[in-house]
Amino acid sequence: MRALWLAAPLLGAAWAAPAMAQDCSSLQGAQGNGVVVRSVTAITPTPGHPFQPDTPGGYKALAVQVPLCRVEGTIEGNIGFEVWLPMAGAWNHRLLGAGVGGDAGVFNYTDLGQRVTEGFAAVTTDSGHKLTNTRWMADPKARKDYEHRATHLATLAAKALVARFYARPADHAYFLGCSGGGRQGLKELELYPQDYDGIVAGAPGPYMPLISVRMMYFSLLQKRNPSGALSDADWSAYEKATFDACDGKDGVKDGVVENPLTCTFKPATLLCKPGQSGNCLTQPKLAMLTAIIGPMPDEKGKPMDKGLLPGVRTRPGPPSPLLREMWADGVYNDPNWDEASFQRTSDLTKANAAMPQLRADSTAIAPFIARGGKAIIYQGWQDPSVIAGPTIDFYRKLAAAQGGPQKLAEAVRLMMVPGMYHCQGGPGADQFGGSKQANSPGDAAHDILWSVIDWVEQKRPPEAITATKLLAGKPVFTRLICSFPESAQYDGKGDTSKASSYACRRDPFLATR
Repeated sequence: MRALWLAAPLLGAAWAAPAMAQDCSSLQGAQGNGVVVRSVTAITPTPGHPFQPDTPGGYKALAVQVPLCRVEGTIEGNIGFEVWLPMAGAWNHRLLGAGVGGDAGVFNYTDLGQRVTEGFAAVTTDSGHKLTNTRWMADPKARKDYEHRATHLATLAAKALVARFYARPADHAYFLGCSGGGRQGLKELELYPQDYDGIVAGAPGPYMPLISVRMMYFSLLQKRNPSGALSDADWSAYEKATFDACDGKDGVKDGVVENPLTCTFKPATLLCKPGQSGNCLTQPKLAMLTAIIGPMPDEKGKPMDKGLLPGVRTRPGPPSPLLREMWADGVYNDPNWDEASFQRTSDLTKANAAMPQLRADSTAIAPFIARGGKAIIYQGWQDPSVIAGPTIDFYRKLAAAQGGPQKLAEAVRLMMVPGMYHCQGGPGADQFGGSKQANSPGDAAHDILWSVIDWVEQKRPPEAITATKLLAGKPVFTRLICSFPESAQYDGKGDTSKASSYACRRDPFLATR
């Protein structure tokens, strides 16, 4: 019922006064049920003076050259949102939701700027708090808004504003996000199946609390054992040695491991020999590496996860501020919480109790599938932050719950990206239209957002997408990313730098994981 209450005032105004369409100023003010449009600006870029608002937090806007209406508002006082509405002649009749990663608190101007240029009306939310709110996790409402409510409510507000501004609703709604934004995409799919027709969720971390426990535990373990603490150079040495040992297994020696599951590298080979000091690990560091890449044990030695895939590096140094906030503020509401008291099992239980919807691993997605929804999950094999194994395991659980892999593939696809780090970066081809990536407008073969659009609107499921590796903005090589459980296999004769020399084929290692 909440969705109807929130949308009704705006929708009613839209249909009662269609003459107001295209009038930015008509969107100003209170809309009902806590939605307040606080600022509306008609943007008319001129040559040499594009629209490019500044924002902290890594979501820098691209230069926007199209005229638009910029709507800034709040919901329930604390949830900030923005909607960018291209003028009617440039609108493609679609709404795009742009997710925000990390601890949020900012707007995703990167995807808004990029996609509004393609004709999308687009919405983003700060998830219910500002970056300057240092202890927002101590607020139960802010936690719930971050977990799932803010994205949903901002979507409803945006749909109503779209209908009012254009005097007609959007034909379709799509969502694009990576990391925390990918998790937001999964929550939309799981909790609010009516919000979006198509969802692209990158590196979503389906069970983020457990991954957070892993990161916290091993960061603290290294802090307590400084002789074994691994530096960025140590991780680079491990990554390189793994790639050198396993790169050629896919038939191409290119610095990228197509499928890490085929790799059997033994870290013990990195032990420093007498007199050696570079590109090797001391005994304490080797012991630490072995512990980190293996399954994380609970206090009784029972595995809590499956460990890391070969060659995956992790973040060196002390626990990140976000990890500390999760327990100091979200769980214990104590800014002086002593991280030395951290306990893997009990603190995981407490995190799940304090933020029960931070998990995005529900397999109850039948309503989304029943209404014709389509989703693509993408995941970098070498992601050091949101590790790949749990994403694959979640997809398998989804398949089991939906009647098997073939049935699930009719609505949800997983695409593993060889050599890609967190959302982008790494040695692999990492640009394919994902969140904050280079885009290919209207090209379903090269842009994952347009691929899900093609699936929804033209009924063409994505079998493969061509990804590009860029260096200084110029293409270096291209590679296919395939629908799980397929991987790109070289034809043995073509140019190894071109995706056309590869074909997606069933990968037995993926099929049996």
